[in-house]
Amino acid sequence: MAAAATSCRRAALGGLAVGGGTAARWRRLLLPDGCLLRSALARGAAAEPGPCRTVTVDVGGRKMELSSGKLARFADGSAVVQLGDTAVMVTAVSKTKPSASQFMPLVVDYRQKAAAAGRIPTNYLRRELGSTDKEILTSRVIDRSIRPLFPVGYFYDTQILCNLLAVDGINDPDVLAINGASAALALSDIPWNGPIGAVRVGLVDGETIINPTRKQMSSSALNLVVAGAPQSQVVMLEATAENILQQDFCHAIKVGVKHTQQIIQGIQQLVKERGVVKRTVQKLFIAPEEIVECANKLAFNKIYAVFTDSSHDKISRDEAINKIRLETEEQLKEKFPEAEPYEIMESFNVVSKDIFRNLVLNEYRRCDGRDLTSLRDIKCEVNMFKMLHGSALFQRGQTQVLCTVTFDSIESSVKSDLISTAVSGIKDKNFMLHYEFPPYATNEIGKVTGMNRRELGHGALAERALKPIIPQDFPFTIRVTSEVLESNGSSSMASACGGSLALMDAGVPVSNAVAGVAIGLITKCNLEKGDIEDYRLLTDILGIEDYYGDMDFKMAGTNKGITALQVDLKLPGIPIKIVMEAIQQATAAKREILQIMNQTLAKPRPNRKESGPVVETIHVPLSKRLRFVGPGAYNLKKLQAQTGVTVSQLDEETYSVFAPTPGAMHEAREFIREICKDDQEVNLEFGAVYTATITEIRDSGVMVKLYPNMTPVLLHNSQLDQRKIKHPSALGLEVGQEIQVKYFGRDPTDVLSWEAPFRNHPLHPSDRKKGVIVHGNTSDLC
Repeated sequence: MAAAATSCRRAALGGLAVGGGTAARWRRLLLPDGCLLRSALARGAAAEPGPCRTVTVDVGGRKMELSSGKLARFADGSAVVQLGDTAVMVTAVSKTKPSASQFMPLVVDYRQKAAAAGRIPTNYLRRELGSTDKEILTSRVIDRSIRPLFPVGYFYDTQILCNLLAVDGINDPDVLAINGASAALALSDIPWNGPIGAVRVGLVDGETIINPTRKQMSSSALNLVVAGAPQSQVVMLEATAENILQQDFCHAIKVGVKHTQQIIQGIQQLVKERGVVKRTVQKLFIAPEEIVECANKLAFNKIYAVFTDSSHDKISRDEAINKIRLETEEQLKEKFPEAEPYEIMESFNVVSKDIFRNLVLNEYRRCDGRDLTSLRDIKCEVNMFKMLHGSALFQRGQTQVLCTVTFDSIESSVKSDLISTAVSGIKDKNFMLHYEFPPYATNEIGKVTGMNRRELGHGALAERALKPIIPQDFPFTIRVTSEVLESNGSSSMASACGGSLALMDAGVPVSNAVAGVAIGLITKCNLEKGDIEDYRLLTDILGIEDYYGDMDFKMAGTNKGITALQVDLKLPGIPIKIVMEAIQQATAAKREILQIMNQTLAKPRPNRKESGPVVETIHVPLSKRLRFVGPGAYNLKKLQAQTGVTVSQLDEETYSVFAPTPGAMHEAREFIREICKDDQEVNLEFGAVYTATITEIRDSGVMVKLYPNMTPVLLHNSQLDQRKIKHPSALGLEVGQEIQVKYFGRDPTDVLSWEAPFRNHPLHPSDRKKGVIVHGNTSDLC
């Protein structure tokens, strides 16, 4: 027993000593008597978790509950956010040792849990497997909301996990996850300049609603997520709109920011009650001032000359800067031999960034020679390839995007899994935009694998921009593919412009053309107060302006209003005033882009291309349905295999037939016409006598046909002779023999049995094919 206990203690200590996990917070001492003592590390972790704290916040007239201290107490920070009966737990953990990365290694994972929605996954393993598109997009929104508030140079692996505890089907959990991430980070000892608050804003019948329910969202013209910081600062915006007016959109942002302040106050109250103390970071990766000053003396004039030479394009400018970088870094290494490689590289980056930003702030100059509100040269082409259903090439400066449109049957629409539908209400959609960014677009090489998170996010933004203009009753599923051939900034907005032209080229009756543009921001901050002293907004930013700038503000819409918005910041917040000015500047640029696009194609083509798909609706009476479908859907399968069409049932007697080409539709019509020929096409007179041919002998009677293309019907033994017989062989009947029968019309009971599923019918399947009543006799007429 003693030996076993000692082995257990050693195993426990070995497990605690592994890696830098949760147990690494404790010093472990094994005393002679085998007792394990634990003491908190200097970074402030408590030996025992504190009591559970809960704060209730009134947000838009509804109660949101924030709590901490009960669940996941080994995490650096943990919080549970509940609205209605929807609850999300978010945890935050950050390593205490620096990462080898040269950036902030933050990972956010939002996972939908089937159990939270009261369902079981329908895959083979009955488990949650890979991330869905909804999960990835929500993770990106959370990441963009919290990343700007980490200290500069904080290169420590940090992970945020969002765990759905319960979903009521009324309140969407994604906004709760943003607030949970804010609370978890604020309540942890991880350095973070929060908290933030997030709300969803809807617009129903002209009324602004905060955190609308799923039912309200179904009739809302706006889906806006606002993440705000203290003092009514904006951190992140994500919006989809049904072409709403600019003034309504701006009002919704202001209302949303106002309500985020209440959530922020609630989190601050929790932090105060818990007495959170932030850890002392081992090191922040910031370039030393003396190396920066030296780099500035060595490279200032050379870098300034490159950034003021507007004849450079993306490639030549990058090559010129990289040449200066290599020369400068070699000189810095000689002067500072003990400096780390990162400090040398970052010092040059700081100098380059300052020169670039000061040109914009002080001289109002951009590196390509444009003024602050000018667009790059735009060229548009449509109908690039005749065999495509629709295509367009959109070129803006050195950003080039090829968009294609493909039509397919309604059956090809995106089918959401049961869990996504239960958790977030996403159902089938018949419009999709897929964004592709191959490595050659930036003169690089790389693996061409599946879609990454960036491609998914950019494609989703362009899809949201175009979706409001797609007609609801369009008879096809539409797929727009946007392939970025050259990239120098704002490829997602170029995808929206190119996608709009491609849709019109394909003959989709869109309500309006859509254009998108990216607005950048360069700021000058007061280092003591942290306020923005001066700023410049840049229209249609280049890739380098995005890299050195403080904001990527993407907005798309029509001449009338706004359809999509996405704002990413590198600052811990900007005033609403700057956001309003950016919207105004983007609106002016959007109208200018639409004018250029209209010169190429002003409205949708009146007809789809001749090579395009065709869809027709056919009416199949109940009496012909079995013949049309066939046993086990044999005829339908044969039709689809031979002609390539897709058949979908709309109601009891109506089917939709989709053909990829007009030729395929012609073949399908002939096939359907042939298999649906029946006795109604031959005028049969009630009570008349006809010659029938026996096609099959059965125990209960014989199957006969009155004419070649008729479905065989059963002539029962009781109708074959005046005498009672048990089998047709008693009368010497054979297949192919002709007998005289009398026609008594269509039997409605057989039509009903025709409708019954094969598996539920006690008779042989052919017994349900009786469409007429015939009586006959081998010796005499009935």
